[in-house]
Amino acid sequence: QVQLVESGGGSVQAGGSLRLSCVASERAFNFLPMGWFRQALGEERAFVAAISLIGDTDYADYTDSVKGRFTISRDSAENTVYLQMDNLKPEDSAVYYCAAKNFPGAIENAQYYSIWGQGTAVTVSS
Repeated sequence: QVQLVESGGGSVQAGGSLRLSCVASERAFNFLPMGWFRQALGEERAFVAAISLIGDTDYADYTDSVKGRFTISRDSAENTVYLQMDNLKPEDSAVYYCAAKNFPGAIENAQYYSIWGQGTAVTVSS
């Protein structure tokens, strides 16, 4: 069964760091755009970051609120996508999901991602 498994969430104080991991069950995911989304309590799921392989190079996209603080990367040998989150703020608190994009469309639009992990919770206290 194709699946994505996230880990690395937890509780930190503002200004702290966490690294989220998303392990894919198949190597085919290495060739798909992979995204991180987050959903805070009472809010809709929102785009955070994505990584896309174009030729031999991975390119990253970020939502404005995390630029300069979050870094998405991929380790193809480990079938893993990471989200390094630095200088965390209370407003970053949410459940974070990784997903595989296998439909054409805007990279930040969740409807084009069809395979999702179970989520990992991040809580940032002030």
